[in-house]
Amino acid sequence: MRKLKMGMIGGGKNAFIGAVHRIAANIDGLIELHCGAFSSNPELSMESGQALFLPKNKCYGSYEEMITTEAQLPPNERMDFVSIVTPNHAHFAPAMMALDYGFHVVLDKPMTLTLEEAKQLAQKVKETGLQLCLTHTYSGYPMVKQAKSMIADNQLGAIRKIMVEYPQGWLSTSFEKEGNKQAAWRTDPSKSGISGCMGDIGTHAAHLAEYISGLKITQLCADINTVVANRRLDDDGNVLLKFDNGANGILVASQIAAGEENSLKIKVYGEKGGLEWHQMEPNTLIVKWLDAPAQIYRTGNGYVSSIAAFNTRIPSGHPEGYLEAFANLYKNFALTLQAQLEGKEPTAEMLDFPTVSDGVRGMAFIENIIASGRSTQKWTEFKI
Repeated sequence: MRKLKMGMIGGGKNAFIGAVHRIAANIDGLIELHCGAFSSNPELSMESGQALFLPKNKCYGSYEEMITTEAQLPPNERMDFVSIVTPNHAHFAPAMMALDYGFHVVLDKPMTLTLEEAKQLAQKVKETGLQLCLTHTYSGYPMVKQAKSMIADNQLGAIRKIMVEYPQGWLSTSFEKEGNKQAAWRTDPSKSGISGCMGDIGTHAAHLAEYISGLKITQLCADINTVVANRRLDDDGNVLLKFDNGANGILVASQIAAGEENSLKIKVYGEKGGLEWHQMEPNTLIVKWLDAPAQIYRTGNGYVSSIAAFNTRIPSGHPEGYLEAFANLYKNFALTLQAQLEGKEPTAEMLDFPTVSDGVRGMAFIENIIASGRSTQKWTEFKI
């Protein structure tokens, strides 16, 4: 019985998402930061690691050095998994190497730079039998899980329509040219891939729609835009969707919606009623009925589903937000690894985190959405 040891790739000084990963991994006391290659600059990696109170011999100059060195240590002394928190272009190679050396992986989304890389990574996961968790954070919220369980229990009847939107405003100007690193790599095709906005936040919206509904996108019709002058990737888009049960949907993602923060919203409508969830009011789920008054579900109450309760830590009325949702992914991933280490079968609750399959669908979404946006054809098949 021990904490799982995490090695981190990326996430050095002043990196936003690396700090979020470390906080999330630490919340439930199941994981400890064991080592890291925090930057491609060895000096910055050492400086970042020591700022996190790691010993010098656990601050590596490169991810290759970290993976090969840790692999040579006895099982109880080496890292158990690798958390990769680099920009998109630096996901594939370290993830493949970690799996080759027998380490489980936590990976930021989108999973890779291309769909072909995603397929190769999925094949490697299958060959090794190791776990890969993809950090689609919003699927970790208790009320998102409540919504998913109500639909799975057929409380809304057959799903007919899904409306999901993710407006942000932070790229309403040429922020990438003002020295902001987060903006710079997200608008650089060599680091972000073929899509900007749709790759960054459109994938979150698409994953949330599929996760809550239990349906899969089968067709789409995309209007993809680059609004800010001289920007190299899309910063706005509108998409019509069709799902595998015949339902239709609308997905809107924009990073030039001036004044918006992270206003992710989803509405799902079935035969008997609908539900609505807002990321900026995450503890509330609104359920609307065809023939009865609307209901308001709140995190932490005794009436929520078992899967929502499993992902809740504190009593009702005490807000749980982004960091806790992120931590739910790490918790479920860690419990799955611990069960496997003990020779036990992980429960369905433990296995409730996005996997490599979600990553492949995410990359397929990006490539299909950009292809549709460039096409004159109204509807295009969702191809993987």
